[in-house]
Amino acid sequence: MEVLFYHLTESTLEEALPPLVEKSLERGWKVAVQTAGEERRDAMDARLWTFRDDSFVPHGTDREPNAAEQPVLLTTGPENLNGATIRFLVDGAEPGSLDGYARAVFLFDGHDTAQLDAARSHWKAMKAAGHAVTYWQQGPDRRWERKG
Repeated sequence: MEVLFYHLTESTLEEALPPLVEKSLERGWKVAVQTAGEERRDAMDARLWTFRDDSFVPHGTDREPNAAEQPVLLTTGPENLNGATIRFLVDGAEPGSLDGYARAVFLFDGHDTAQLDAARSHWKAMKAAGHAVTYWQQGPDRRWERKG
């Protein structure tokens, strides 16, 4: 499995995540976004409806009865309730088993020490598990640059 680490340095998660989710949907993938708590899940829920005037990302949350049918599912737990191909882990969310995913993406805030520490720990665990791991950092123009 491919595991990507996205180091946010120039934008917030609320700015960076929606375009990444859209690209995943364009590839025909179902998406799971795992947050570290309900408050962030609910904030991302609102953000995906309103992040752009001309579009929204069709999605639902794990608190709704039709979670399995959602193209994008926002969740606080490690289960793959919607049969996602790609899992985004944000705010230092602890991954469960990543079996069955084509890709996992850890997004972390470079200005948050706890998130940096969690990302380092997850990096070591993913490498030790034998996954193909890459590290991406935002440049001054907010574009992603592969660093390792």
